[in-house]
Amino acid sequence: MFKEKMNFKKIKVEDAVGTVLGHDITRIVPGEYKGVGFKKGHVVAADDIPALLKLGKQHLYVLDLSDDLMHEDDAAMRIATAVSGQNIEWTHPSEGKSSMKAACDGIVKIDAETLLRINSIDKIIVSTLKNNSTCKKGQVVAATRIIPLTIEKEKIGNLEALTAIPRKVVKVLPFRNVNVGAVVTGSEIYSGLIKDEFDRFVGTHVAEYGGRIIKKILAPDVPERIAEAVSELQTLGCDLILTTGGLSVDPDDVTPLGIRQAGAEIISYGAPVLPGAMFLYAILDSTPILGLPACVYYHTTTVFNLFLPRVLAGDPISRNEIAAMGHGGLCLNCEICRFPICPFGR
Repeated sequence: MFKEKMNFKKIKVEDAVGTVLGHDITRIVPGEYKGVGFKKGHVVAADDIPALLKLGKQHLYVLDLSDDLMHEDDAAMRIATAVSGQNIEWTHPSEGKSSMKAACDGIVKIDAETLLRINSIDKIIVSTLKNNSTCKKGQVVAATRIIPLTIEKEKIGNLEALTAIPRKVVKVLPFRNVNVGAVVTGSEIYSGLIKDEFDRFVGTHVAEYGGRIIKKILAPDVPERIAEAVSELQTLGCDLILTTGGLSVDPDDVTPLGIRQAGAEIISYGAPVLPGAMFLYAILDSTPILGLPACVYYHTTTVFNLFLPRVLAGDPISRNEIAAMGHGGLCLNCEICRFPICPFGR
């Protein structure tokens, strides 16, 4: 059976400043309130003495920690400091818990391997959002505490060894002020037979994360014209290039050919994500190109919503990562879309 290595001693209230309460102290207001006035684990401050005396406490039972133990608040601070990386701020511990908040809008990056090793240490808990979740400034992205009221200092030392730089567990990649270029393909759109709806269905997502569409080019279904448009946008200094008009298996879909002719390397043509299987991801020198399937024009949430935040945060994406997106890559097509508060892409 688990048993904490700690002792209690009885001392006068006036001598208790700086000590740790070993039990809850009840506060009663006749006819109004009965509850906890001071919680177990509270560190007694000078300002607490009058209130404790009013509660009828002449003596207190406080923790007498051995040299090898640490109080939960001290442990929480050490843990939060150890696991927090770039753009993470942590709160002062309360009741042994410290929350870690994003210092900016961006993408939450979690070192899941190290997180698992930390949570395998007895008595320690670190809980986080899923890797690659989007977050807002001030949002809680992780939290930590220890299970009992005290913990062996050795365990905290072991955790700190696991998180030595650069192996920080939680960080946020900020969204960049990205200039985005767009190539809207399709002879029917180029000729004016069908209205261009890029701004309504795609541009709004870019603006949501702080990106700016600096130029949009309409191109017919001719590989050379598509390649010219892509090259022009790269020359303009676009940090990201989007192509829309619908990638498909049809023989007349020449968008991938045009992207290749521009000199880009196609990392993946196809993604195990529905909706969005006909997605294309390519790199032209250092500029990412996202080839968007037609579903972005009629589905609220698609593969585009999974890739766009990461690209805008400058987070590189490998072919293996794209293949792994099949686990969780099936959208439930809920009647009311609550993305990203859902399992899609997680």
